[in-house]
Amino acid sequence: MFTFLLTDIFFYMIVISIILYVNYVRKTPDIRETWSYVFRNKTGIISSVVLFFFISTALLDSIHFKEKLYDTEADKYVYTSEIKSLLDIILLPIHKNSEKSYSSPFSSHLYSKETVKFTNNKDKRIYPDLLYKGNHNKYSDDNAYNIFITGSISIIKILVLSFFIYIIIFRREIFKNNSFLDPLIRNKVFFTSLFSMSLITILLYDLGSQYYILGTDKVGEDVLYKSIKSIRTGILIGTLTTIVMLPFAIFLGIFAGYIGGIVDDFIQYIYTTLNSIPSVLLIASAILMLQVYMANNPLEFENIYERADLRLFFLCMILGLTSWTGLCRLLRGESMKLREVEYVQASQTFGLNKFSIIIRHIVPNIMHIVIITVVLDFSALVLAEAVLSYVNIGVDPTTYSWGNMINAARLEMSREPVVWWSLFSAFLFMFVLVLFANLFSDVVRDAFDPRANKNYE
Repeated sequence: MFTFLLTDIFFYMIVISIILYVNYVRKTPDIRETWSYVFRNKTGIISSVVLFFFISTALLDSIHFKEKLYDTEADKYVYTSEIKSLLDIILLPIHKNSEKSYSSPFSSHLYSKETVKFTNNKDKRIYPDLLYKGNHNKYSDDNAYNIFITGSISIIKILVLSFFIYIIIFRREIFKNNSFLDPLIRNKVFFTSLFSMSLITILLYDLGSQYYILGTDKVGEDVLYKSIKSIRTGILIGTLTTIVMLPFAIFLGIFAGYIGGIVDDFIQYIYTTLNSIPSVLLIASAILMLQVYMANNPLEFENIYERADLRLFFLCMILGLTSWTGLCRLLRGESMKLREVEYVQASQTFGLNKFSIIIRHIVPNIMHIVIITVVLDFSALVLAEAVLSYVNIGVDPTTYSWGNMINAARLEMSREPVVWWSLFSAFLFMFVLVLFANLFSDVVRDAFDPRANKNYE
């Protein structure tokens, strides 16, 4: 039975909005030409492909359902309280079993010695073998040779898949008459980056079912699985917070700049006051109030998943309500400039009301600032989640997130021997997402900035 968490619904709305915007761009020649620059630029192509894989992973992790099991006592089928996602089913070979405790990447034994009693009643301190991975190689007992064979088979898989894609796209020319997708589909950089990301994905999947590629944590859970599951949290923090922020920033900024007067004074007072309060204190107080509410009303939540999801959603709301002031200032200044241009003055002379002028002239001319700011703020919001979770005012501790992994790594880095791979894994995934989000934002900024020197690479 499919079940919809609160964040799932909003994430679906974001995906649908992106699809509708793409359809709008296809029908608008000037905006389509601007975005064509992004997807003809090498950096734009590579970063968009990487971001597509991250967003696709988050989407798969947002399709939740409950399993149906047969209850022998009640003689009927019942639904479990555990909520799983489609990504959990896909990654089942990677995370279906857990070890006893820590193990290092690609290891065949636990990371710490234990006392084991042998058949001759003698105790000995050894590194116990792992139970589920590392000692059950598929092709050879030699780890290096087994990794080589597994990697070679993964390359063959992706080559066969690429061949079929080539046949479908180029031989049948299904995108021949599509002026929006055809340049991208036939771009060598696009296919090279798509091939590389697909190869990395398949290679991680094949090796992850035989080894703990990034080791295990304190309770023996695969760190690679935790890192992949944390993608959804990072994407949601970056996108859902932006959706909350935009209405306040756009409408208040435009009204303050275009209408002016007492409206401008009142809006300036609001965001100046909000800026004077440290955002960390606002977030911490809001999260603490939510925790008190959940503690006093435990019957309103069917399981821990709904509690954790509500806290994630509430965190996005608070971040959105505290981060709109910067964009509001920018739009206020741009609206003050636009209200003095000739075509706006002419519209006022012909008696067009203020609301119509805002919709027809002001909003379309400030959207480039909105798009640039949104893309630039995405990476900052992803990093904000990690910082907030590190100080225990972020997402719920049961939620998979890079911030929680970094928070748990504080104690792991101070033990002997040092457990470094949890911190490294969270850093690696966060670094890749933020890096390519920043690269994509740079290209978008150049594309929408009329003063930029748009050199096609």
